[in-house]
Amino acid sequence: MSGDAHLLVAADYVVFAVVLLLSAAVGFYYAWRSRKQGTSRDFLTGGRKLNALAVSMSLTASYMSSVTVLSNPAEVYRYGAIFGYLSISYVIAVVYTSEVFLPVFYRLAINSTYEYLELRFSRATRLLGMLIFFFNVLLYTGLVIYAPALALNQVTGMNLWGGIISTATVCTLYCALGGLKAVVWTDVVQIGIMFAGYMSVIIKCVILKGGISTILSDAQEGGRINFVDFDINPLRRHTFWTLVFGGAFTWSSIYGTYQPQVQRYNSCKSIKHARLALFINVLGLVCTLTSSVISGLCLYSFYKNCDPWKAGQVSSPDQLLPYLVMDILADHQGLPGLFFAAVYSASLSTVSTSINAMAAVTMEDLIKPRIKLSEKKLLLISKGLSLFFGIVCVAMAGLASLMGHMMQAVSIIWGVTGGPLLGLFSLGVLCPFVNSKGGLCGLVTGLAAAVSVSIIGMISPSPPEMTRPLFLSTEGCNFTTGSSFNWTTPLPTEPSLFTTTPGQNTDDIHAVQWHSPSYLYFCVIGGLTSVIVGIIISLLTGGLRETVDPRLMLMKEDTLSYHLFKRVKDGVMGGTDNVGQPNKEDGINKPAVGKFDNNTRVSSF
Repeated sequence: MSGDAHLLVAADYVVFAVVLLLSAAVGFYYAWRSRKQGTSRDFLTGGRKLNALAVSMSLTASYMSSVTVLSNPAEVYRYGAIFGYLSISYVIAVVYTSEVFLPVFYRLAINSTYEYLELRFSRATRLLGMLIFFFNVLLYTGLVIYAPALALNQVTGMNLWGGIISTATVCTLYCALGGLKAVVWTDVVQIGIMFAGYMSVIIKCVILKGGISTILSDAQEGGRINFVDFDINPLRRHTFWTLVFGGAFTWSSIYGTYQPQVQRYNSCKSIKHARLALFINVLGLVCTLTSSVISGLCLYSFYKNCDPWKAGQVSSPDQLLPYLVMDILADHQGLPGLFFAAVYSASLSTVSTSINAMAAVTMEDLIKPRIKLSEKKLLLISKGLSLFFGIVCVAMAGLASLMGHMMQAVSIIWGVTGGPLLGLFSLGVLCPFVNSKGGLCGLVTGLAAAVSVSIIGMISPSPPEMTRPLFLSTEGCNFTTGSSFNWTTPLPTEPSLFTTTPGQNTDDIHAVQWHSPSYLYFCVIGGLTSVIVGIIISLLTGGLRETVDPRLMLMKEDTLSYHLFKRVKDGVMGGTDNVGQPNKEDGINKPAVGKFDNNTRVSSF
């Protein structure tokens, strides 16, 4: 290793360009095939003809972002493999989404998630939900574009704004031309590229270390195999409870209420395909997380005696994995290019998802309710919106430079925006007595609570005694100091971040100053506040006297668990006839396009 920046060679740029062109070609192909889409609904939903496998891979790809590829391994490197407990939260979130939100949203056949808020509560609630969505998606997308470009620029010398603009241009074009169908099928290709990039690093690490057992042994000695941690202290960064409980809230908000994900499973040809897509997607999420954990352990195995971050070779933990790639794959021309193509593919999948979702929300929530236009004009406007939001995403990348560590920044964004919306949608679907006043007050107070906690987290973050970064050594470093990097962030100054100072009484510290809970609890705080306030206000304002259209509520016949329980109760052979639900299930297995058209939704309820 040396302190000088590694540079990509011609072969790496060729592989990088070919992979990105392949992604673009798939998108443009489906854009060409879909050129005769007659309506904006077909453009934004793929005509509701997509199958479970394609949608499941797209669901995984859209949130296997560049943040996942670069930040998750760094999180494992610094805090240990306990991060893998997030896989349990994935399962909880998908089951909750499948049982609670999917049946209602699919039955209503809504193009925008926030349409439901007006049907169930009020126009004001819908508009506020939409504003929260735009705040969320613009910040997140800017971070997803900017952060990997910055990391690769500092480690490899790849042009910063060249990477940003190329990412946005490619996905904007195929989004604007092909709509959701082009986005979904491009995601299918991109997830393959992402896993190929991950595997190139993992396989090479295993070969150099002489087997996975050496990597695991190094991780064990370094305290990275730290799954036995059931501390319930909410200030702790990563424990079983913060990762499972906090993660379940965060991922439920993503899969249950976030427009890009709802838009995807609503585009399936039937609710059976939609459910199957969600459950197959869990396998993709677990494989992604497993790859991240193994990559993080590989990082530690290679740098256990010389941490590049503390030694000043990288300026941020997010640059550690690219640094490792250039360290071990630089002699294999083309492989670094494959990895960096995987990072940019992760950006492409997320950015294209966001562009399509913002176009759908703008069309359904702002334009259609106010302006009467022909389908041809609506289709043109949808394409124009995709182009516009692609340009906006590039502009937002500039703001992303103000954010800190990628993983935590993303989690804070989701906590502030996702928690209150999860609470509101859960109240709408599950609690018929919650009225518009309760829903709106719950959303506002939940948002205020989440924002307050996040501000406290920035002003007074939890000390090392609570976050507990693991020990990182520089004793084995032998490179010289004359680095050619142009650092944009200060180097770490902590001499040791892994233990409490001997004899220090942490209770005295917390008695003086209250610190922020784990960033994973921000979503929990916002969600629970929204639910509690929403219920109280509704009960005080006559919610029990109001009636709600049953199609807007979850019914027991909607859930998969009800039919499984009924089948078990009736006997394995006896319950077959009931599973089909000839009449009650009609509104569930087929989207109710005719029932909730854009002209009658608001007035009907």
